[in-house]
Amino acid sequence: MAQSANDRRRINGPEESFPPVFDDDDEDIKLKTQRSRAPGDIRPIFLQPGLISQANGSAYIETEKTKIACAVYGPRQSKTTTYSEKGRLNVEVKFTPFSCTRRRAPMRDAEDRSIGVSIHQAIVSSIRLELFPKSTIDVFITIIENDGIEGCIASGSLAASTALADAGIEMLGLVASCSAAIVGDDIQLDPSEAEARASSGTLILACMPALDSITSIWQSGQMSADLSLKCMEQCHERCIDIHSIVAQSLL
Repeated sequence: MAQSANDRRRINGPEESFPPVFDDDDEDIKLKTQRSRAPGDIRPIFLQPGLISQANGSAYIETEKTKIACAVYGPRQSKTTTYSEKGRLNVEVKFTPFSCTRRRAPMRDAEDRSIGVSIHQAIVSSIRLELFPKSTIDVFITIIENDGIEGCIASGSLAASTALADAGIEMLGLVASCSAAIVGDDIQLDPSEAEARASSGTLILACMPALDSITSIWQSGQMSADLSLKCMEQCHERCIDIHSIVAQSLL
């Protein structure tokens, strides 16, 4: 039986078709990594505490294409029956489905947990947990837009520390965080996702500038000891400037 020329069950393709042409990945990365700011400059920071009225404390931070909301609940009584002299800090990170280039599944994965562990390590030493026995403090971080894991960890630590201070939880000091990447022979602070992908190594430093103490250092990739020390020095200098921004937003 001959097939009909007008078959309504099928969508006929065009008579003339051409193969798709994709951009060169190397050229695309070079275009994306061209910075409009100096290597030692960071992206502008917008930080606003107290936006979520249902939470004990909250903060919203935006650094160009990185947008994060943070809510703090507690301190409240722990659900566990065992007595603990120190309070417990829980940090949970979630990506919105539209936060990345590819749509993310709503369930948590290993990347969410690794970011949560990094932010927990950055802020836990700044909280006086010995004042909250058998209590828990829950920090929920929602990444609305993602422009690199390094920026998410640094901005998430800032938002979490600001939200904890907004909740009135007693702390030793405010936590400031900054990231750096080795791109070629240059040290670029606050790298974007494309810059971090093109780099040979990245480093994230979190500290309490008021006490001149470092709370966390997270490094990945290939980086010599001298470059690591230079990255830490530059990040620490920028953390002092970021600390003033956080303190000003809480006034």
